[in-house]
Amino acid sequence: MSGTLTRDGSPEALSAAQAALEAEHAAVYGYGVVGSHVSEEHRDQARTAFEGHRARREVLRRAVRDLGGRPASSAGAYALPFPVDDAKAAVRLAAELEDRVAAVYADLVRAASGELRRDAASALREAAVRSVRWRGRSVAFPGMTELARGEASPSPQTSGRA
Repeated sequence: MSGTLTRDGSPEALSAAQAALEAEHAAVYGYGVVGSHVSEEHRDQARTAFEGHRARREVLRRAVRDLGGRPASSAGAYALPFPVDDAKAAVRLAAELEDRVAAVYADLVRAASGELRRDAASALREAAVRSVRWRGRSVAFPGMTELARGEASPSPQTSGRA
């Protein structure tokens, strides 16, 4: 992300930027866990991802301030989606972290405009690429897990029907 963002004062953009910041906090924490369990062959990949998420986190802090908000602080610890006690689980965690980050950036792409939107799209692409590298395969709609799983949100015509 670049350091200068166009001002988009919408509450949706601020909320989405704050969610992306919180996801980056969790990703930085998660990559600490990944790095401590991943095999030597993946250590550089984990370190590069960790540094990338730290850099995105700093830019998002500025973006939230630029949007008129107060950046969320990181938590002391984050709940992991499953136990990570070996290299295989660490790789799975890394892919999961990237999927989660991609999802919040997809939301930010939808909510923002201008440079913030372009930067969010770039972050979404980076997360999708890292996810593929960790997982060894891609998903149909990075950042849109409901579409990747074949789920669709109910249309107004079908909601409420049995």
